[in-house]
Amino acid sequence: MTVLSQESVPGTGEPGSAQVPAEPAQLTNGSGRLAELRHVKQQALAGPDPKATERQHARGKLTARERIGLLLDEGSFTEIEGLRRHRATGFGLESKKPYSDGVITGWGTVHGRTVFVYAHDFRIFGGALGEAHAQKIHKVMDLAASAGAPLVSLNDGAGARIQEGVTALAGYGGIFSRNTRSSGVIPQISVMLGPCAGGAAYSPALTDYVFMVRETSQMFITGPDVVRAVTGEEISQNGLGGADTHASISGVAHFVYDDEASCLEEVRYLLSLLPQNNRELPPLDAGDDPDDRVCEALLDLVPEDPSRPYDIRKVIEEITDHGEHFEVQAGWAGSVVCTLARLGGQVVGIVGNQPQSQAGVLDIHSSEKAARFVQTCDAFNIPLVTLLDVPGFLPGVDQEHGGIIRHGAKLLYAYCNATVPRIQVILRKAYGGAYIVMDSRSIGSDLSFAWPTNEIAVMGAEGAANVVFRREIAAADDPEAERARLIASYKDELMHPYYAAERGLVDDVIDPRDTRRLLITSLRMLRAKHAEVPARKHGNPPM
Repeated sequence: MTVLSQESVPGTGEPGSAQVPAEPAQLTNGSGRLAELRHVKQQALAGPDPKATERQHARGKLTARERIGLLLDEGSFTEIEGLRRHRATGFGLESKKPYSDGVITGWGTVHGRTVFVYAHDFRIFGGALGEAHAQKIHKVMDLAASAGAPLVSLNDGAGARIQEGVTALAGYGGIFSRNTRSSGVIPQISVMLGPCAGGAAYSPALTDYVFMVRETSQMFITGPDVVRAVTGEEISQNGLGGADTHASISGVAHFVYDDEASCLEEVRYLLSLLPQNNRELPPLDAGDDPDDRVCEALLDLVPEDPSRPYDIRKVIEEITDHGEHFEVQAGWAGSVVCTLARLGGQVVGIVGNQPQSQAGVLDIHSSEKAARFVQTCDAFNIPLVTLLDVPGFLPGVDQEHGGIIRHGAKLLYAYCNATVPRIQVILRKAYGGAYIVMDSRSIGSDLSFAWPTNEIAVMGAEGAANVVFRREIAAADDPEAERARLIASYKDELMHPYYAAERGLVDDVIDPRDTRRLLITSLRMLRAKHAEVPARKHGNPPM
């Protein structure tokens, strides 16, 4: 194990451009050995020739060590296997044996807490994975799991090292199996800072969060050349697998940024919201936003008319500490908002229907997005708050044929399976099966509160009246007047704000201005919640 720092390298302070001194004189005493050690470590820190670093910077990309320096607390990085070299022969590899073998591994701290990291060094073999390279990653992954600390991968590699053949592919297998074993045990974060093609893309897909940087990072299984040859389609690398593509179309990327520095700073922020592992609670933060702050703005943010849109983010900003929240997959499946925030200093996951997008319906993508978010929060002991304003599931042939039943069941399964504290707040409409799926009392929510504007029913009053009173409306002298009368009657009898509370399906109907205070006191009461789970190997969730 070696502790490496940029300060130990003479020259400019940038490892890739440092001038490595000549080979030290061969001495037999301790001083000679130390001089030799310094020389070897300086070689490892410097990496390939300075031109490789210049080429990396010319692409608008930082070096692996520069990235680690931005991610971790200053001076906290401890490198392991920094002097590792590959043992491969053939195709000229025997004459090219750089230290590190193209990946930097070790640990440091983020906000004082231990974090493990590995970073591909694109300057060495294009960051391609070979046997030694893979074994270094395996080692740091095993250490992270054993120590119970998050793992961050800084990805910038050209895939498997072709010259090493099947041993390189086997290295990926070891990474995938470790990703899976650590899933739900320690937070795993993938930061895409360059290309990631072929089977290599499956490791980020197995982790909890994927960060990408515009223009410089791409992910795809088959690149544009293969797509062109097989299908005849012409597309660029960014169009096929760039950051915005994965943030808005595929849903692969959770967060997207314009530059590496901003991206890595936000990785640090995410880590501040997560526990070290599944045996710990998220860190508390003693903030100065009063727990009993009255949220006057909530009276006007949500229109009483259930058909009028509004931005659920405004509600979230009003109730959370200092209005801060960290939205996950903000550009994908916009009819639901999933975000991490603090309430009274306690980290919570908030799921809210977004009336500004498709009236806040649940469709295939939004169900999948919310289900994954709920599962991740549950895995890492993050309580869930669900803000409900949903007209139902999106109707349509494409939704039915695309498997809305299967995808909607994913969200239902995730909520039913979650053992963390769960609180539902019904802001306005809550219709049909979507009301049940969005963490209703009947599927295990610990507490359910409703605003006076709530409407909980099988469907909207207009649709219900057309079904229930079809004959009466058709037989009336004035069908429209009769329909209006019957709709009003249905609302008065079955959809008034206290109907669910009278039947114990809502714990209380509350003043919207008290939402923040009530959520904080409820979460504190539930902080030590313990839920019994059935003995089983694992569940079999819908796919």
